[in-house]
Amino acid sequence: MNSPTGTEPTLYDKSVSGRTGVDLPALDVPAASLPDGLRRHDNGLPELSQLDVMRHYLRLSQRNFGVDSGFYPLGSCTMKYNPKTSEAMARLDGFAHSHPLQDPDTVQANLGLMYRLQEWLTEIGGFAAVSLQPAAGAHGELTGLLMMRAYHRARGDEGRTQILIPDSAHGTNPASTSMAGYTVLQIPSDDRGNIDLEAVRAACDGSVAGIMLTNPNTLGLFEEQIDEVTELVHGCGGLVYGDGANMNALTGIIRPTELGIDIMHYNLHKTFSTPHGGGGPGSGPVAVSQALAEYLPGPIVAVDPTSETEDPEGSPRYRLVDPSRSIGRVCTFHGNFAMLVRAYTYIRMHGADGLRNNALHAVLNANYLRVKLGNTYPVPYDRVTMHEFVCQGRVEGSSVRALDISKRLIDYGFHPPTNYFPLIVSEALMIEPTETESRETLDAFVDALERIAVEAVDDPTLLETAPHSTPVGRLDEVQAARRLVLCQRPVAQPATEAERPAP
Repeated sequence: MNSPTGTEPTLYDKSVSGRTGVDLPALDVPAASLPDGLRRHDNGLPELSQLDVMRHYLRLSQRNFGVDSGFYPLGSCTMKYNPKTSEAMARLDGFAHSHPLQDPDTVQANLGLMYRLQEWLTEIGGFAAVSLQPAAGAHGELTGLLMMRAYHRARGDEGRTQILIPDSAHGTNPASTSMAGYTVLQIPSDDRGNIDLEAVRAACDGSVAGIMLTNPNTLGLFEEQIDEVTELVHGCGGLVYGDGANMNALTGIIRPTELGIDIMHYNLHKTFSTPHGGGGPGSGPVAVSQALAEYLPGPIVAVDPTSETEDPEGSPRYRLVDPSRSIGRVCTFHGNFAMLVRAYTYIRMHGADGLRNNALHAVLNANYLRVKLGNTYPVPYDRVTMHEFVCQGRVEGSSVRALDISKRLIDYGFHPPTNYFPLIVSEALMIEPTETESRETLDAFVDALERIAVEAVDDPTLLETAPHSTPVGRLDEVQAARRLVLCQRPVAQPATEAERPAP
């Protein structure tokens, strides 16, 4: 691995025979040998002191980029600063050390937290009921579509096989549709970035099970004709699924049910603080209207009615129940519980006014950047945006591309925005500043992008070979995906297929 100051020794280079980084306690049970078939006698691992190992991993962590160390404007991902209070609450012993198989009587506080979170999410969206089970946004999509399918089948409506999806949708929408057994009918966008109303009108017939809408959409734009769209879908017997990925622009301002949404997932790991990214646990609760409440995946938390009659002055007792026509479990146990604790803490800390202010500031910051950058980078749908916006990574008088601009941003200390999404915008840069960034940070980001635009004309090679300040330079991303190197010292590849070991 190359460092900014030259070639850095690897852990293997520092290995000294007999050195160890751990002192194990004396055995308090009889010693036993592992069976030979289960033990590798020569695994080639380096032998190092604890101090060398600690410094190695600390050095790696300092090279990583995170929202706690810098501005992270990934559009559609809401990489915002997360209050550390939420982390502390999730680590409280009563939450962190509880087990999902415990008797409900021993985890009443945990169930009470889940019940209140269900109630709050219901109120925020204007829905009738919520299930906390889905473990991520895409999981929530699939859950919503399975509920949609169960609803139509219960009515004997087997001919509904299509889901309408805008061409600006998240890629998970068509994937979830296929997994639920439906086919996708793509609907184009109009010249203002909305879903094309006439195309929806033409598509609405007895084959439509529903539509998947993201509002604000992935261009960061509020669907100007959403009332007409939901009316058309309902008019042909379909249901409206709201992809709640961008709910952080609407929280406290409007309820999705007021727009005609029947089913919606929340991304707790975006709107309500819980950590996002890195492949860690997410949370995608699904909220529904009254007509779909009986299909929710179970179990959900309910108040035990007997507790109110036995002790009217005492705290309610909670129990787990399954809705009458539940589609069944979609997640082991009760979802990612620690994520629920974090979201509960965030909502309780902010309250109704705080959540609304967060949405207003997210919208303000995005429009601030859109206006400041609009003269340098083309904005294809240049109207008031919501929490994010899309511009094009093009500079007049230069051949550089969005990827080159993003790689050069790294040299200025900023994480790049989302590249090449949504697909309907050529050389897309999707920028989401979130509500947590200051004006000074946003101005510094604008200044960096304006400097990069000048460099793109004066010295395009500087961008095309960026980044220059990182331990590793620009990678061949295609080959990096196809030829994985999963260890620090790669093993020599066999010359022929015959020499490759069996899996």
